[in-house]
Amino acid sequence: MSETTGSSSSSISLRLVFILGLLSAIGPFAIDMYLPALPQIGASLSAPVGAVQASLTAFFLALGVGQPLFGTLADIWGRKKPLYLGLSIFVLASVGCALAQDIHTLVVLRFVQGMGAAAGMAIPRAVVRDLHTGHEAARMMSLLMLVFSVSPILAPLAGSGVIAVGGWRMVFWVVGVAAILGLAAMVWGLPETRPADARLDSSLGGVLQAYGFLLRDWHYLGLVFIGSCAMAGFFVYLAGSPFVLINHYGLSTTQYSMAFALNAIAFIGAAQFTGALGKRFGLVPVVKVAASACGVVMTSLLAYYLLGGDQLLVLIVLYFISSALMGLVIPTTSVLALEEHGEIAGTASALLGTLQMLTGAVAMQIVGVFSNGKPLPMVVGMATGALCGVLLTWITLGGQKSAARYASS
Repeated sequence: MSETTGSSSSSISLRLVFILGLLSAIGPFAIDMYLPALPQIGASLSAPVGAVQASLTAFFLALGVGQPLFGTLADIWGRKKPLYLGLSIFVLASVGCALAQDIHTLVVLRFVQGMGAAAGMAIPRAVVRDLHTGHEAARMMSLLMLVFSVSPILAPLAGSGVIAVGGWRMVFWVVGVAAILGLAAMVWGLPETRPADARLDSSLGGVLQAYGFLLRDWHYLGLVFIGSCAMAGFFVYLAGSPFVLINHYGLSTTQYSMAFALNAIAFIGAAQFTGALGKRFGLVPVVKVAASACGVVMTSLLAYYLLGGDQLLVLIVLYFISSALMGLVIPTTSVLALEEHGEIAGTASALLGTLQMLTGAVAMQIVGVFSNGKPLPMVVGMATGALCGVLLTWITLGGQKSAARYASS
């Protein structure tokens, strides 16, 4: 099924990886750069904390809502037109955010901005599926994540610098320029990977039929939710770690940023081995081993805290290992989930992204009810996500039918 194979594809793939990674990172960059600006926005617009946080929630909500829309359009129109539309919406909304004079306008425009960013979240995975399957797709997906995952490492620091120089409004000008660069990169180097004869009939019935088909495909859903469980653990850590590491363990904000970056580095580094490991052992065994090992590590971390332990080093080391294992699970399950849905890869990719984001958001909210600033509630949520992932892995990929399904992978 691969449309670009052989030695000639390797240089093209690196260029495509950079472009697709840039497009994928625009939305997360608009989140991570924005975080240091929240207190300044509240003071500038005379807005309470809850209202300022609503501008972040609106962006997350739009990312979840927008991915199915743009994924469907990508199957109907081809890959590039919806990306042009989404990035154009993102640029215009970014300008509006930079000029907003009250918090209510900012919240609305952040929702619109998130809708535009959803195109860059959903469509690049579909492009990968258009070009490759199997371990080659896993390799390209892991390289894409290498570019994409730079955001949580660099964006908060970049945001702090931009805010120091130009205030919070400058953040939106910067992310708007980043989106314009993404548009230019598409014109320069992104081919249309969805030919006209492969596109769906643009009827509502066809769209609903595609989503109905995916929602009845238990194998697809199992793979999606394996990755969702891993993402849920990360979302729980994302929400709880500032309070635990800074307030409970006494780290400075710089030390916290370094600890957070350490986990991102583990994820990125491990993800680069998915293609090679998949080629040697098969993608399904990689998922089984990595998900199971992640469950063991997180269970060990939970047992440590339940038995009264409270050393920061233990948390950092074990979650570093867990992050590396998630770097093997998340891109690989994404490849496997899209493997058999090339004809509706945009829709399948969008539904995958939406379900993973919603699962993470629900997990974050549930754990938030029990959070008290101490490590245990956070660790319980992280371990629960990992163990649910192990259970789903063996239900979805452990049977003889699944083994036969991927015998040729």
